[in-house]
Formats: sequence, structure tokens, C-alpha cells
Amino acid sequence: MTKLNKIRGELVDKAQNKNAQRVLTILVIGTFLGFLNQTLMNTALPSIMHEFQIGAAQGQWLTNGYMLVNGVMVPLTAFLIQRLTTRTLYLSALALFATGTIVSGFAPNYTMLIGGRMIQAMGAGVLGPLMNVVVMNLFAVEKRGHAMGIIGLALNFAPTLGPSLSGWIVTNLNWRYLFFIVAPLIILDLIMAFFLLKNIGEQKYLKFNVLGVILSSVGLGTLLYGFSNAGSGDWGSFSVWGFILIGLIVTASFVFQQTHSKIPLLNFNVFKYRQFNVTVIINVVLMMALYGGALLLPLYMQNVMGRSAFESGLVMLPGALITALLSPVSGSLYDKYGVRTLTLIGLLTNVAGTVMLSFVDLHTSVYYVMAGQTIRQLGLVMVTMPIQTEAFNSLPIEIMPDGSAMFTTIRQVAASFGTAALVTIMSITAKGATAANVGHMSAAAAGIHGQLTGIQVTYHVATGLVILSAILSRFLNKDPQRSKHMVDA
Repeated sequence: MTKLNKIRGELVDKAQNKNAQRVLTILVIGTFLGFLNQTLMNTALPSIMHEFQIGAAQGQWLTNGYMLVNGVMVPLTAFLIQRLTTRTLYLSALALFATGTIVSGFAPNYTMLIGGRMIQAMGAGVLGPLMNVVVMNLFAVEKRGHAMGIIGLALNFAPTLGPSLSGWIVTNLNWRYLFFIVAPLIILDLIMAFFLLKNIGEQKYLKFNVLGVILSSVGLGTLLYGFSNAGSGDWGSFSVWGFILIGLIVTASFVFQQTHSKIPLLNFNVFKYRQFNVTVIINVVLMMALYGGALLLPLYMQNVMGRSAFESGLVMLPGALITALLSPVSGSLYDKYGVRTLTLIGLLTNVAGTVMLSFVDLHTSVYYVMAGQTIRQLGLVMVTMPIQTEAFNSLPIEIMPDGSAMFTTIRQVAASFGTAALVTIMSITAKGATAANVGHMSAAAAGIHGQLTGIQVTYHVATGLVILSAILSRFLNKDPQRSKHMVDA
């Protein structure tokens, strides 16, 4: 009888594991496509601008607007994840995502294209936080690192693949195929989810905090809008400082309202857990460096080296492939060795790659640039998902949706601020260097040398931020067993 029970138990475990892997696959596909769409428009902008006769400022909203709506949706997901079933929420998000993709592909004018992108972002904004919560409920603590490593395929690989993939599609086909190719994949995942996805976790009857939604949407929206405008370097404009100030005031009002509300949209008790706070702080500093630094490479390749957007994307491709191959491995290493050692090694590796890129000049080999970027990505893959897994492991399961939404929201704000800050540093440095060189060379040459100086200095700043992250990593738990059970303040 004991042997029979053992066999039954093994069969049940096998069936549960098979179901978990199936659910994970469905979620990763959808989320991968969502993150891919964040950067898919970058190299297609010139073609779209030409077809619709619009300027660069308008064109940038295909990417900025997508990330803005995406960011605004994230706080709302904590409520939706607990209020709706996994199946209902995931299918609804995918349906929105698919609808926006189809609308964008057939858009007869730029207004319709922007509208389609906003609908896309509304659906895609739910997918990441939902996937995090499902994985935390689905997998045992000792297996979460490996599962989150697989999620890293979506978080790290997809945005890096976007420029290379879109460059090839735009060169060989047409920008509309960026949507025509993605749409069937979303619909396929939707069909798989309809037949195979089961509900994970329990529903709660939560009242809808209308004021919280309004404050979070306005606060985050204006804050992210201000930071995106700051990319032009004109911090003196009201469209920058004015919106950032409004965003900070409204966001502060949101925090006050949430901490005093009986039905909060987000549970701020997640910040009572020390390890969660440590991971959030490290992630903020790291995202500022990584997202801000990510803009520098295309600018260097295209504006300084005179290479095409497609070639610029190809330089980033080896790093993207490294991310794809090693994301699951980094998750398994987290399960075995914990977060501190892995994070420190990853950050120091990233420092090495960033330092390499800070010494590029007018005659640097493309292979040197590719090597520096690949080393940066190698370091990144050892950090991002282990840090995120550690953050969620430090929380009780009942506030995991709030932790996921909070972690993702703060990451997006940090990335937006980091991009604005580093682009501003680059612009100011480039203008100063250009002015200093005007009397010694032609205006065109002075401009190129000035931009090169700006890029070099900004890479040095990014290096400093990553080093700061490495210093902060000493506050992470060293013992993996302690991390797995740390659910008290």
C-alpha cells in the first residue's frame, strides 16, 4: 500500500510539473511578444515618418507612448490579478494586445497607428506582472530561480532582439510586417491559452479604488511623459520640469491616499520587508545605467561611425543571444548559490563591458564594440532575474501581486529617469566639446567629435552607476536558504 501511494504521489508530481511547464510556456510567449514590441519600432521610425509625413518628435511617440501606457497599466494589475481569474485576465490582455497589433498593421494614418499602439500597450502592460505572480504561485521556492530565468528570455532577450529584427524586416519587407508577423503569434498564444491555461491562485472580492486609479494614472503618466521629453535635453521647458513636478506631486498624493485607504489599489506593506527594499534600490540604480546606456550604442554606431540602423542592431545581436542562452542558467545558479555572489559577479562583468565601450573612438573596430556590448549583456543576465526573484521570494504570497506591480513600476520610472539623465549629460557634454572644436576643424567634424566625447563621458557615468549597484549588493543575503524563507520584516 505504501509503495502504491508512493507511485501515485510521483504520478501526481509529474502531472503537476508538466502542467506548470505548459503554463510557463504560454505565459512566456505572450510576455516575450509584449516586451519585443517595446523596441520593435526603433529602426522602423524613418520609414513610418516618411510614409505619414511626420517629424521625429511625433514619431518617437510610437515607442514613448507605448511605454507610457504600459507603465500606467502596471499598478492596476495588482488589483486585476487578485480580482479576476488567471484565465480571464490573461485572455483579455492577449485579446487587447492582438486587437492593437491588427489595428496598427492596417492603420491608414498616423493617428490610427498611435491608437493601435496604445491598445497594444494596455494589453501588454498586464502580461509581465501577471506572469511573475503566476510563477510564484506555481513553483516551489527552490525551483523559482530556474522558472524566473526562463522568464528572463522575455524580459532581457526580447527588447534586445527588437532592433535587429525590425531592421531586417523594414529593409526586406515593409514596416507593416512588424505587426503582420507578430499578430498571428499573439493569436496562436491566445488559442493555446484558451484550451490549456488553468486558473492559478485564489480570487478575492476587492472593491475598486477609483481615486487610486486616477491618481496613479495621472501621477505616473505625467512623470513618465516629463522624463521622455527630457530626452531632448531641454530641462528648462515646462513640458519637462512642469510635468515632472506635477507627476511627483500627484504620485506623492497617491502614496498618501493608498497608505490611508481601507481598500488600497497597491499594498505598500511590501516595503516593510528589508530584502525587498534592498533589491528595489539596486534595481533602480542598475536600470538607470542600463536603459540610459542602451541609447548610446545606436547613436555611436550611426551618428559617429556612419553605420546603418540594421548594422547597429547586428552589433547588439550576440549579446541578445547570450541573454537567451544563459537566462535559464542564471536562474538555476540562483537556486543553488543565492543572490549575492551571482549579482556581484554579474555587476563586475557588466562594469568591464561598459568600461570597454567608454573608450571607443572614431577608429574603433566594430568587433570591439560588439565584444563590449556582449560582455555587458553577459553581466546583465546574471543580475536581473536573480534580483527580481529575490525580491518576490522575500514577500508573503498574499502580497505578491502588489510586490510585482510595485517592483515593475519603480523599474520603469528608474529606466525612464536614467534615460533622460544620461541623454542630458551626453547632450551637454557634446555641445561643449563641439563648441571647443569649431575653431580647429570643420563644423561637421566638430559635431562628430563632440558627440563622441558626449558618448564617452556618459559611458563613464553609466560605469559609476553599475559600480554603485555592486557596492549595494553587499546588503543582499549571502545564504540562499535564508533568502528562500525570509517572509518577515
